[in-house]
Amino acid sequence: MNAANSSQWLQPAFNDPVLDAQTSFRTALKALAEPGLVQSMNRALALENLHPATYALCLAFLDGDTPLWLAPCFDTPAIRANLLFHCGCPIVAERESALFALLDESGADDLADFDNGSERYPDQSCTLLIQLDALAGGEHLRWRGPGIKDVRAVELPLRSSFWQQRQARSAFPRGLDVFFAAGEQVIGLPRSTHVLFNAEEVA
Repeated sequence: MNAANSSQWLQPAFNDPVLDAQTSFRTALKALAEPGLVQSMNRALALENLHPATYALCLAFLDGDTPLWLAPCFDTPAIRANLLFHCGCPIVAERESALFALLDESGADDLADFDNGSERYPDQSCTLLIQLDALAGGEHLRWRGPGIKDVRAVELPLRSSFWQQRQARSAFPRGLDVFFAAGEQVIGLPRSTHVLFNAEEVA
């Protein structure tokens, strides 16, 4: 897609690019620091089928040094054009090359090949941005770890296969950090968080 063809798809991003990006970035960090707590992220509008919170995460995190992998449902001319224009991020076809991945609920069932870092460079792992229809209404799980006093109840509408995949890719400090977005809300799940299912640790 060349510039002449992509310009027809462009839409405004943040109203105040600097302030809104900083605010969204701080909100995302707070979501990771307080895993499982819903944070408001309302600085961006929706972009096609990207919810406002999902798009805000992209605008806050992505730049020319952060290769992005797109799930097929998000791989559209409008989304590509706006992410390339506003963020400058390279969009890659190979999961192994991605520092960020944009997924929907169905894509969360398969986390294979996303880089989960190394013992020496765990920070080079891929961060998952997973868009859901809602951040509640799923299986009752309990999260435990840094940033959580005792345990925290979370009910994300995800299939058990996601948690099994996450467990398989976790070997702290290696692992995948995750943001779940729906509407204008976001929940963070850092690799350091343990997930309990029916009193048993599953991820």
